[in-house]
Amino acid sequence: MSATLPLRDVQLPPAPPWWPPAPGYLMIGGALVLVIVVLALLWWKRHRRRQRWLQVFDQELAACTEASAELAAIAGLLRRAARHARPGSESLRDAAWWQRVDPQGTLPEARRSLLAEGAYRPRVDATEVASVRSWARERYLAMLLERRR
Repeated sequence: MSATLPLRDVQLPPAPPWWPPAPGYLMIGGALVLVIVVLALLWWKRHRRRQRWLQVFDQELAACTEASAELAAIAGLLRRAARHARPGSESLRDAAWWQRVDPQGTLPEARRSLLAEGAYRPRVDATEVASVRSWARERYLAMLLERRR
């Protein structure tokens, strides 16, 4: 054997190509895409359900022409949401009803009296009705979501 010949007894294989990835990586990627699609679909369905509930709330109030009729409609919507969240709670009265509808007491007493059952409302300020409407919209949605938990 000649001393000028290079030794070639150990040869490394060629480097693996970066594309296409191994099947394991493809399965992991597919599983991740599937999980993301399922989560996005669940989020979209929840978002659409909330939008439909709020749309029903707004449509009911859009039909009211007077402030007193709007307040009565708000009280009815809150009773409907309470029945949906906990069947039987729509029949509660007075303090028990307010404990169910407003457990943290976020609605001031002056505005709470506007929603009282059978309350006489000779002249109601539009700003008070608007504040009651925004509070009731949030509580309506919260009560409807309680059943989902």
